[in-house]
Amino acid sequence: MFSVGTIPGGTPQSPEPGAASASFPSLAPVSGRGEAEEEEDNEQEPAEIYLCALWTSGYLGIAYYDTSDSTIHFMPDAPDHESLKLLQRVLDEINPRSVVTSAKQDENMTRFLGKLASQEHREPKRPEIVFLPSVDFGLEISKQRLLAGNYSFIPDSMTTTEKILFLSSIIPFDCLLTVRALGGLLKFLGRRRIGVELEDYNVSVPILGFKKFVLTHLVSIDQDTYSVLQIFKSESHPSVYKVASGLKEGLSLFGILNRCHCKWGQKLLRLWFTRPTHDLGELNSRLDVIQFFLLPQNLDMAQMLHRLLGHIKNVPLILKRMKLSHTKVSDWQVLYKTVYSALGLRDACRSLPQSIQLFQDIAQEFSDDLYHIASLIGKVVDFEGSLAENRFTVLPNIDPEIDEKKRRLMGLPSFLTEVARKELENLDSRIPSCSVIYIPLIGFLLCIPRLPFMVEASDFEIEGLDFMFLSEEKLHYRSARTKELDALLGDLHCDIRDQETLLMYQLQCQVLARAAVLTRVLDLASRLDVLLALASAARDYGYSRPRYSPQLLGVRILNGRHPLMELCARTFVPNSAECGGDKGRIKVITGPNSSGKSIYLKQTMETCEDGDDLVFFYQVCEGIANASHASYTAAQAGLPSNLIARGKEVSDLIRSGKPIKPVKELLKEKQMENCQTLVDKFLKLDLEDPSLDLDIFMSQEVLPAATGIL
Repeated sequence: MFSVGTIPGGTPQSPEPGAASASFPSLAPVSGRGEAEEEEDNEQEPAEIYLCALWTSGYLGIAYYDTSDSTIHFMPDAPDHESLKLLQRVLDEINPRSVVTSAKQDENMTRFLGKLASQEHREPKRPEIVFLPSVDFGLEISKQRLLAGNYSFIPDSMTTTEKILFLSSIIPFDCLLTVRALGGLLKFLGRRRIGVELEDYNVSVPILGFKKFVLTHLVSIDQDTYSVLQIFKSESHPSVYKVASGLKEGLSLFGILNRCHCKWGQKLLRLWFTRPTHDLGELNSRLDVIQFFLLPQNLDMAQMLHRLLGHIKNVPLILKRMKLSHTKVSDWQVLYKTVYSALGLRDACRSLPQSIQLFQDIAQEFSDDLYHIASLIGKVVDFEGSLAENRFTVLPNIDPEIDEKKRRLMGLPSFLTEVARKELENLDSRIPSCSVIYIPLIGFLLCIPRLPFMVEASDFEIEGLDFMFLSEEKLHYRSARTKELDALLGDLHCDIRDQETLLMYQLQCQVLARAAVLTRVLDLASRLDVLLALASAARDYGYSRPRYSPQLLGVRILNGRHPLMELCARTFVPNSAECGGDKGRIKVITGPNSSGKSIYLKQTMETCEDGDDLVFFYQVCEGIANASHASYTAAQAGLPSNLIARGKEVSDLIRSGKPIKPVKELLKEKQMENCQTLVDKFLKLDLEDPSLDLDIFMSQEVLPAATGIL
């Protein structure tokens, strides 16, 4: 927004030719125009936003074009849950006209866009969903598209290398999803020709700048800051068996605070660190929970809740397998433990103060649907039998027909023994024994041992029996009795499996119908897990609750301690700090080398020398440092002693105000002596002596001396 003004007592001033930039509107109207025309020109066209979004492997990349200022905004790669809550926040905040994405998308993104397109009553208007071929979002082609763009804010005089360096300072090319989203957005703008529909084809869509986009109440932190502050630190795994499997968390803030008992709690803690908020309401609600569990009388409750949270497992993966009918026996066990643990959390939170929002949410939103799910699974699934048979089995008294078939199947051995005895009575006397067996999918068969005279296939024929196959020197036949058993009993094993599979499907449908409460359980349980972990760390390390005040523009720290440095330093003295207001927002820190200026909170400002050692006094003091101990740092780093001595010499000369002579001048006399010695040796040579070898003289005398001279 900008205002238009006129100069009193004169005509409105028009801008000088060429003074107005493409990215900055003129502040003065053109002379000779009326107020009506001014008001008409001031009515800008409604801004339209075109958003490009990509989601892959739990990370979201976003870029959008705003027609109001012809600027492309981008958000660096940010973690986002499968429910795409971050993307929904972006959509709610910017209200795009179109959402552009790749035609080749993850199932979660496809489902999200489908719901978005079906919101007919969305205010102000549901966005248009545009799919582009996945090739338009290729990483290399996106980089080329960005570097080849015609931008008015880049001078034509810039070389290709300078243009690359300039854009690299604005666009985070290490954020691969963001780069791909920018490339796809440029492709879309070029196709739609946003804002230049009626212009010649050689006129490109105006892009007046690239800006970083940050959601409201979120703090933007780049990767360099995360690295320098050691919020995260990855290290190679020391185990030889896990070297190829990836990295492990080293000494970092995340590492010392991550005491979560469930996987989803760890993911949420990392998400809070990568997307920190400055919403005071949210921050205080988290701190209320932590402060509650820091009270000594609540320690037992915190430990009990943490044990229950250890049984909260990967519910979304189980629900996904249920939808695909790929459920395993272990999935039912995990889901059963998760639901019962969630019920334990609900009962515990109902006994806690409901003035704390998290306890109230768990008490209310962990509904009786959880009890219904747990009751169904506990009454239907036979966990012991399922583990023994490695398939889904049901408990007795669930289906009378299944119970009857199982009873018949259990009684088959004794019954088949009696049938085999009767069959043996009707067989040739040369056959010593036989048995009747049941094979799933084949049925009942008469099994006879192969006799010595049974050599050819024709020898296997027995009157009244139908030969089936030979296996392990045993002949298998169908007899009248086995056929009767097939008709009477049928394929018991397969029938039981089919009926139990049908019951499993019905049970899955019951669970999936209540999937919403399971998803909410995961959200609230992971939140509780994170806050319990932070409370545990705060108790062990002696952390205090920060107080936030919207009136105080600055930071006031009393006896502050660096959470990592105090674990590593042998001696650590807390220090206070205050920034903002009359204390100023900028601090200039001075001190000797290796004193901790780069860390600041290590704050070692005064030192003394004890022989060859340097002793640090870990206390901040006002004033400036009057000495530098670079020589001590250099010695610790292993630099040569002669180089360190020269450094001390130069430092003393500077301090005393004396001129510094180059090293070459100091060595000039010695070089002249070396030259004179070499000349004398050469003059003593007898060049007429036939045994003289000048090559030997050059290699043994001249060349070694040249190193010292030059």
